[in-house]
Amino acid sequence: MNFQEAFEWLKTSLSFGITPGLERVQWLLEQLGNPQHQLAAIHVVGTNGKGSTVNYLRHIFQEAGYTVGTFTSPSIMDFRERIAINGHMISREDFVKAVELLQPVVSRLESETDFGPVTEFELITLIMFIYFARLHPVDLVVIESGLGGRYDSTNVFTPLAVICTSIGLDHQNFLGDTHLAIAGEKIGVLKRGVPLIFAEHRLEVRQLFYQTAERLASPIYEKGKHFDLTETDTGLTFSDEEGQLTNLVLAMPGQHQVSNSSLALMTSRLLAKTYPNLTDEHIKNALAKSFWLGRTEFIFPNLMIDGAHNDESIKALVDVLQQDYADKTIHILFAAIDTKPAHSMLQQLQGFADLTVTTFDYPKAYALEAYPEAYPRVASFEKWLARLEEAREEDLFVITGSLYFIGQVRRHLLSPQGSSNA
Repeated sequence: MNFQEAFEWLKTSLSFGITPGLERVQWLLEQLGNPQHQLAAIHVVGTNGKGSTVNYLRHIFQEAGYTVGTFTSPSIMDFRERIAINGHMISREDFVKAVELLQPVVSRLESETDFGPVTEFELITLIMFIYFARLHPVDLVVIESGLGGRYDSTNVFTPLAVICTSIGLDHQNFLGDTHLAIAGEKIGVLKRGVPLIFAEHRLEVRQLFYQTAERLASPIYEKGKHFDLTETDTGLTFSDEEGQLTNLVLAMPGQHQVSNSSLALMTSRLLAKTYPNLTDEHIKNALAKSFWLGRTEFIFPNLMIDGAHNDESIKALVDVLQQDYADKTIHILFAAIDTKPAHSMLQQLQGFADLTVTTFDYPKAYALEAYPEAYPRVASFEKWLARLEEAREEDLFVITGSLYFIGQVRRHLLSPQGSSNA
């Protein structure tokens, strides 16, 4: 089998969509010898900030000399980046090896069980477990959950720690219509005795987390109560019951990144005994250079892309633009997928005088004619980018919306053709 054949086999499962439940993954992993139980791993759940938090953790432990595997979604440039070691995505050769180990077991699933066909995300999750446990063992794996938590296909291992980044109204058709219902799905990954680290201000969600942690005898660490990261004249200062870490600087802007990095920092402090090479200096160095593709990322000095794909992440982007770039004339291009609240997302962006909508090549992309007529439209992001040719020094161009959209824009901009046109 070559890579293209392995890739096509994976993509055939896309038609099966999302099928919540753990039966298929658990059965398949058992046939494979339960490789997930061989991993030392952190589980990251939440609505927004999961990828950034995973990335902070990767940089922190890598800075200390450890080999760190990561599992994230969606991809920005290449789907293989979802499974990576020290920032290097799984090789084509190892991907093929993992598929070859997995294929015979998957072929037995339908004939030997009544669990139904495996989904694409489940296959990628299984490939991840095989890769990190069998093909390329690592010191630590940081695993981002997919949809929800309780019934997410990643929820099949006992982690060293569980991090919940935020609770927002997203994927309500699967997770519930309220913050409390969604929180119940996210916290479903917590196992007995496993530490829970979270940042959440809603009282009902906090109460749920504390009740769940108490029932499972899990230590709990809440941002603002047990630890915090605050601004000072000399940078950021982290505080917990062990003391302080001062003069911290983040490579990524925004208060949401202060929260995300604080969760990673608290978790790394909790795991310091398990990973004794880790020092405060490693943490400082890692935070100062950790960035995440497609999140407040400058492709050119006057062009930022940001995968703000729901109301909460749009708010975080607006806060960054208003606080850090108030001296700029901001031009925004927006595109979303049809499962997101595009109207309310656009309403938050109306404070910027120049706001344009577009569509892109993706099955679920919001059709251009579906946007409210009040917003100027452009047929493609390539046409909008032509405006950069006449940009003034005070202009800042921002492309935002779906992460799938951002991925297409980024690939275009970094291609030889795209960079020559910018």
